[in-house]
Amino acid sequence: MLKIKIIIGCLMLFGSFTLFAAIDVYQFDDTEKEKRFHQLAFELRCPKCQNQNIADSNSEIAQDLRAKIFQMLNTDKSDEQIVDYMVARYGDFVLYEPKVKPQTYLLWYGPGLFLLLGLIIVVFIIRSRSKAYTETHDHQPALSDSEAKALNALLKTKQGKK
Repeated sequence: MLKIKIIIGCLMLFGSFTLFAAIDVYQFDDTEKEKRFHQLAFELRCPKCQNQNIADSNSEIAQDLRAKIFQMLNTDKSDEQIVDYMVARYGDFVLYEPKVKPQTYLLWYGPGLFLLLGLIIVVFIIRSRSKAYTETHDHQPALSDSEAKALNALLKTKQGKK
């Protein structure tokens, strides 16, 4: 009886492993659709995985998106129509390179603006420091007559020792 329980337990354990090994298998009419499918799957980002495309993701939503792409390709939708559908449904986040439009200006032009602003700040700091340095070092206070005579005397004695 114990042997039967162990055998049944092992069968149930090993049988459950096949549930996690499910792989999407899609049958395409031609190689052109298959190429488009793989290209779209690599271009679109998984909404759940954040920084992984739907081709590499194992999440349920990525599987659903791959199935939707397959379905739309079989109904002869263009790549642009498929991408527009995904953007309408999940937002610009699904695109690795969102289109340039008012909502994405900060995304596209923000890094350049921050770099320009940083350069302006650095130039301003360098100029203010160099101005402060020249003001303190170029304008030596004038020596009084007694100080000038003492300095000349020191220089003469110094030259005489050589």
